Amino acid sequence: MSESRANASSLELGGPPTPTTMEPQTEKVRTPRGRPSLQSRKSSMNGPLYMQTSGNKVLIRRVKRKGDGPMRSLARWFLDNQTGLSFNLIALIFLAHMFIPKARPHTSKFFTLSYYNPATEKYAIGPNDYHFISFCIIFFTGLRAGLMEHVLAPLARQWGISKRKEITRFSEQAWMLVYYCVFWTLGLYLYVNSPYYLNMRELWTDWPTREIGGVMKAYLLAQWAFWVQQVLVIHIEERRKDHYQMLTHHFITITLISTSYCYHQNRVCNLILVLMDVVDLFLPLAKCLKYLGFSKLCDVTFVVFMVSWFIARHVFYLMTCYSIYKDVPVEIPDGCYRGPNSNLTGPFPVPDGWSHWLEPFSDPEGTVCLTASVRYCFLCCLLGLQVITIYWFCLIVKVAVRVIRGDGADDTRSDDEEMEEEEEEFEYEEAQPLEEEVGVESIDLKGWERRTGVKRGASSSGVSLPGHSDRKELLGRIGCEKQVD
Repeated sequence: MSESRANASSLELGGPPTPTTMEPQTEKVRTPRGRPSLQSRKSSMNGPLYMQTSGNKVLIRRVKRKGDGPMRSLARWFLDNQTGLSFNLIALIFLAHMFIPKARPHTSKFFTLSYYNPATEKYAIGPNDYHFISFCIIFFTGLRAGLMEHVLAPLARQWGISKRKEITRFSEQAWMLVYYCVFWTLGLYLYVNSPYYLNMRELWTDWPTREIGGVMKAYLLAQWAFWVQQVLVIHIEERRKDHYQMLTHHFITITLISTSYCYHQNRVCNLILVLMDVVDLFLPLAKCLKYLGFSKLCDVTFVVFMVSWFIARHVFYLMTCYSIYKDVPVEIPDGCYRGPNSNLTGPFPVPDGWSHWLEPFSDPEGTVCLTASVRYCFLCCLLGLQVITIYWFCLIVKVAVRVIRGDGADDTRSDDEEMEEEEEEFEYEEAQPLEEEVGVESIDLKGWERRTGVKRGASSSGVSLPGHSDRKELLGRIGCEKQVD
């Protein structure tokens, strides 16, 4: 990364003025003459400096980009400071928990699971779960930014990636790979050790179960928090060309996770997450291999990714949707329940109105109903997600055609945008150096003596020539001592 600065003489603190004075005249660059050429920008405008040089001009790089409004500037500020903000908030929570005993009942909600039942050794759900979700959002934000900046980006440079945008893309994909390696493995563990493993009908038995295990609860809340954090990420970072498809996908995913959690459909939620997340192991890996230059290995990984996508998201996923349509009416007749898990009453008829639809989100022991309307709402969200994945799969097929032709795998969804120079987006100001020739006699030696505290020294002969020794010392400091007899 180039970090060129303006050409200027280096002087000691309190040193005398140089014969050449700089009078910056700042003006907006509006013509091609005032803007650096593409070649000079590539060589000297690559770094994050606020003042850089191009030829004989000083270009002052402004933080504000063209077209940025207040909200976009705020997003950029948050992007630049997300690591510090996140971990400072986390540190504040833990410090308050340690040193303010009265705050512990409130601060503990952020980093521990709430509603533990010692009798069953399981957890209920409730409003305090939102504290844990908030903590996970902050934690994921700081962890993602910290890993990308201090671990993954340095690794990318060490492994030979030099372009700034490619380093950013590599860091993003490597973070996704780390996340899914952890959470897909955890989700698969919960699925394999469950009664509904490879048994669709068991997804719907014993409903509603209003208590779940601690690992399952932490897994679902962390996944919920991750997707909320992803919505923040796509708004504070540079927008990709599939921004609105991603935003729609994220909102549908958040709706499905939150509704499944509050309606006690945790089993099917676990299965859907496992099916969706397995694909996201291979896609980030393929992209990382592409940025590292392993084209053949990238193509092989992409083929595995494509096969896993089709099987997981268009075969098993649709089988799950069909089970909702066919098995749920048989296993869960229409009706409502009320009360805690230890004193559950029901089923009773569905009440009139619409309030019972929202009651599971506000009162975890209140009325929860599963009717044909609720069932079809779940199906609509799941099929809406399927439409988006079908659209993406069509783009993947185009990539596969390129692989067959020998052009290499490249994700057409978001990573093939033009690699424009980042400096194209900035506003520049120009400071034109104006030189003024001054004589030696014009230098104010007395003023310099007062500012620096340098006293006039006597000559070796004991005769003091006023101004001579000071002038010689001063000119010696600026490289002109040979001109003085």
